[in-house]
Amino acid sequence: MDCDSFASLATFKLPSPSRLVASACCPDKDLVVLIARLGGRDRISLWKVQGSRKWEVDIATDDVPATVAGLAWHPDGQTIAVAHESGRITMHSVQDGRIERSLSINSCQEAQTAPTVVGIWWFGGPSESTPAVIPDIFKRNGVKTGSALSILKILPMLDPLKETSGHVTATDLFAFQGTQTKNTRQTSVPDVISQWPSLAPILEDISISSSGQTDENHKSGSWGSLTRKIDEESLLVLADWSGGIHLFLAGTYSLGTITLPEGHPPLFLYKHPHQPVLLFHSKSHDGGLFSVDIQPMLINIPLLGTPAVREFARLSSAACELTRYIMNVLDEVKESWLGSASVTGAREIGKMWVGSLEKRLKEEYEEDPNVVFELTSFLVTGSMSEGLSDFIMSSDQTSDRAIQKWDGAVTDALTKMCDYSSMRIIPALQRLHIVLDEIRGWSLMSHHALFRLDTSDIMTCLHLVERGIFVSAWLAAEARKELRTFKQFLDFLRYEMTVANMSGESQAFLDYDILEVNNYLMSGLMDSQVDRWFTGSAPQFNSGELCTSQTPKSLGEALGLAHAALQDPSQTAWQSLSDLDRNLDALVQELASRCQQVFEQASPATARSTTVSVGGGGAVLTKAKELSPAPENNCLFIHQRVICDDNEVNGVFLFARGCSTVFGVHSQMAACMCLSKMPYGHYVKVAGGFEAAIMDCSVDTNNGGGGDLDILDADFFDDEAIILVYRIKGTQGPIYVGTMNYTMLRYQRLESEEDVSGSSERDMIVDMLQRWKEGHVVSGGVPITKCRRLSACKGESISMAVNGRVGRRVVCVLGKDGVTMEVIDMEGDEVEADEESDMEMVGRDMTMTEGDLGP
Repeated sequence: MDCDSFASLATFKLPSPSRLVASACCPDKDLVVLIARLGGRDRISLWKVQGSRKWEVDIATDDVPATVAGLAWHPDGQTIAVAHESGRITMHSVQDGRIERSLSINSCQEAQTAPTVVGIWWFGGPSESTPAVIPDIFKRNGVKTGSALSILKILPMLDPLKETSGHVTATDLFAFQGTQTKNTRQTSVPDVISQWPSLAPILEDISISSSGQTDENHKSGSWGSLTRKIDEESLLVLADWSGGIHLFLAGTYSLGTITLPEGHPPLFLYKHPHQPVLLFHSKSHDGGLFSVDIQPMLINIPLLGTPAVREFARLSSAACELTRYIMNVLDEVKESWLGSASVTGAREIGKMWVGSLEKRLKEEYEEDPNVVFELTSFLVTGSMSEGLSDFIMSSDQTSDRAIQKWDGAVTDALTKMCDYSSMRIIPALQRLHIVLDEIRGWSLMSHHALFRLDTSDIMTCLHLVERGIFVSAWLAAEARKELRTFKQFLDFLRYEMTVANMSGESQAFLDYDILEVNNYLMSGLMDSQVDRWFTGSAPQFNSGELCTSQTPKSLGEALGLAHAALQDPSQTAWQSLSDLDRNLDALVQELASRCQQVFEQASPATARSTTVSVGGGGAVLTKAKELSPAPENNCLFIHQRVICDDNEVNGVFLFARGCSTVFGVHSQMAACMCLSKMPYGHYVKVAGGFEAAIMDCSVDTNNGGGGDLDILDADFFDDEAIILVYRIKGTQGPIYVGTMNYTMLRYQRLESEEDVSGSSERDMIVDMLQRWKEGHVVSGGVPITKCRRLSACKGESISMAVNGRVGRRVVCVLGKDGVTMEVIDMEGDEVEADEESDMEMVGRDMTMTEGDLGP
């Protein structure tokens, strides 16, 4: 047998001991993820299979130690989902490893402690079908004409939010590509937004411009819509130790938690490619590796197969992004006016000016002065005190530069407040009203009862939106008024400063309105009315209650009231607006919280629709109940693959033992490897028998030689081949990677006395070996077709990850030391590899040794 049947892509040393999990290989790129632990925290790094590192990031965002429980690749290979033992999931970009989104499964179930993740899978959706000859003009990329989303898509684009660029360090600028270690930085996201069930944001769906986006990008984007549609068909599934299965549409939108019967966690899980069905095998009461129920359980998720889930997810995402947009715009307005820890607000400049004047007047009067009284007296009489005169003529606060800075800051802040309120906040609130109004329609439809939408809660949100629109318009009007009076006040100061410093025959022209200046002194300089939009309580009024009665009246009654009011003006009821609360910031916070609760209550509708089919009874396979189990400390591995061919679904199990006693059945062979194949008839009811093949852990070569093997690891490569990592038994010799075609094995039909219902993988193994012992099952050596000798990986244990996708058929093997990595190209050969030998060795020079003879 040729021991160089495959090419070696690279052999390289890792900078620190790492772990390699079975799902580490990217499905459509030559990339692999490795996990290293430094300082009690796991770090993930992305490597090209040729041996160069792209990036390394710390998966933790705080001081809490983080441990990777598993990872899964998005089907398009652009995102890596990392499951933490704490129940947290982080989505990392394949480009630079940054955290794109963080999820938690703690909120999906009522548990006092964080659930322990035992498995993570990311299933792709069905491939895009060929478009029909006649285009469907009434549904555009899955958006129904006349729906809220179709209306939002054609509205004018809102201006993008201010970019928050991260800090760039010297390491980021000057380090060689792939050598720097990055910290995962995230922009600050409010808790109400991070806990909101939503898909990945696509701003064009709600007509919000993104940075650098052009109108052409907004009008076209058919490719982006197609990509989004395919992405929305993908399903991220996590399983925890308590028997909970957590579903996430497109990896981000929570579909709720499914609790399995008796709390048994699934070890193997499979999603039907064309139906909303999950098949899984759960652990039985014994808890051992082989204590896996042979009969698959079926999770039927009917709601997942309907468009309603994706439509509602899009509506929830649109509402989330609109709310986030409103909150961010309002924060930007608030920061420009009141300031923040790093920014001095325009309001603070006015307070500093008043504080300087108070300090100067206090030196004169030796008591607390009244700044407003001093300035009003000066405005009315034209005469000023000595302290005020000294302040105006010589203070730094009244210099041309200081006045210009004050003028620019207040003008920019109030102009931004006026423009953002009328051109950003109000349109965004109106769009949110459109979305909530459609959700209100959903709440009235009986076939959407699973979403548990409360009409009264939605109406409360609609009233808050209407109130927000009114208060925002009021803020824009108040900002314009404040800006007008502020300008008059500055004209007054400039005029008096000119007069005070005037000499000779020069003249100063009076160019301000004394009433406007007085208005600013009374309600702008010390206590601005604009502050009330950011302080105090949230408004509780309804805009219709301010001036009119809420009782419906006929036209005649309305005309009669109007005529009476003309005759007696005292009958006109007018409510003063000065006492009304108008804290727009608090109103938006309340709106966000209530909307988030509405959508969070509705998102688990998919999980509520599920049914779990479980076979009952205690019937087991023949002889299984007569045998006592033995310790499983020598179990090598157990793997499963589901093959869906046309209308037939078959489950294939691969398992191996490294001892001569298997559950009380004594064999003459040192070890064995078994494969069992069974049809999943109707997905859940397994027939009363299965097909099996038992192989001695030995190999027969074409020239008549052979030998016993130590199987170090094995896994399914595709629907035809199994990858094995092995060495000659009883030696410390080289390690080989080989392939075996399991579709060409001689499977034997094994019938049981009863239907399989409730038995475990242990029973199937015992039954197979018992029949083999009795001579009813014939065994043979492992039919290895091709192999290659590994040059660097040594030791008794290795880790392996495979990618059997056409065009990306590679096997990654990590040695026992955790620092030696070897990558094998399963489609190339040694001749091709010699032409690119410069790519094989990365890091420390190593000499590759050719194998003389294969097993």
